[in-house]
Amino acid sequence: MENLNEALFLLVVGMLTVFVILMLVVAVGNLIILFTNRFLPPPDDAEKGKHIDPKKLAVIVAAVDIVTKGKGKIANIEKIGTQNK
Repeated sequence: MENLNEALFLLVVGMLTVFVILMLVVAVGNLIILFTNRFLPPPDDAEKGKHIDPKKLAVIVAAVDIVTKGKGKIANIEKIGTQNK
């Protein structure tokens, strides 16, 4: 009976320890998110991708429509890299 009591005590202490540590991780993560959103400005690249030529957009939409036979959907258009030759 003594072993069972000790095992249950260790079980409760271990579960409470894990719970407290996980709550600390969540709290610190939320503080980091709040700090980042409040004091650090967004990157300048966020606005560059919003201006796309309407003709190029129409060509991209038509190409996706042809390749996917009308089942495809464009979620995001972004330039992934350029090579200067």
